[in-house]
Amino acid sequence: MKFGVIIFPGSNCDHDAYWTIQQVAKQPVTFLWHESHDLENCDAIIVPGGFAFGDYLRTGAIAKFSPVMESVKKFADGGGVVLGICNGFQILCEAGLLPGALMRNIGLKYVCKPVHVRVENADTLFTNACRQGEVLRIPIGHMEGNYFCDDATLAELQRDQRIVFRYSTPAGEITAEANPNGSRDNIAGICSPGRNVLGMMPHPERAAEPELGCTDGCKVFQSLVGAMASK
Repeated sequence: MKFGVIIFPGSNCDHDAYWTIQQVAKQPVTFLWHESHDLENCDAIIVPGGFAFGDYLRTGAIAKFSPVMESVKKFADGGGVVLGICNGFQILCEAGLLPGALMRNIGLKYVCKPVHVRVENADTLFTNACRQGEVLRIPIGHMEGNYFCDDATLAELQRDQRIVFRYSTPAGEITAEANPNGSRDNIAGICSPGRNVLGMMPHPERAAEPELGCTDGCKVFQSLVGAMASK
């Protein structure tokens, strides 16, 4: 299987994602330039974190018009696997691949620290290596991670079990104090109706090796590789 990591102007986590796929997950990976329509026969696409186009106007508002995103949308519509991390989550929402929007953190400050997230759905391509209700420790680093959606969308996400991660205490309790950005319903990650597209604010690539202080994020990549290998 082959992974593709998109590079936008201002991406700063693309090499982190590339390294994790290549050196930790031990899978073939290539960079995909934002101006190209060619996904180079990749089996999974990672839309990485960073500040695509400087996050001018709104996070992801310019990146969604990149030629590569046209191809990513067609790829996802056909069942292709797409993972959006932090700024990548914001771009996926702006591009219409996921519902809702990411707004300014409730404290209007950039937040960069390890957080705990509870696995709400372990039956996805991205979480099958986890236990239902398992708590993972993964870092965040964002200014606009406050997930918002209307009541109807929230009800749909809850009903269809498309909330994949929620901010929690280390013991797995969903509390306001555990929510680092004001995100609605403590949402840290959601998936598409087909469960082939995931957007998450925490950075699993920053928690995939012992040298980084935590390896919980590696489970996201282990899940992906295992699920794709079994297809």
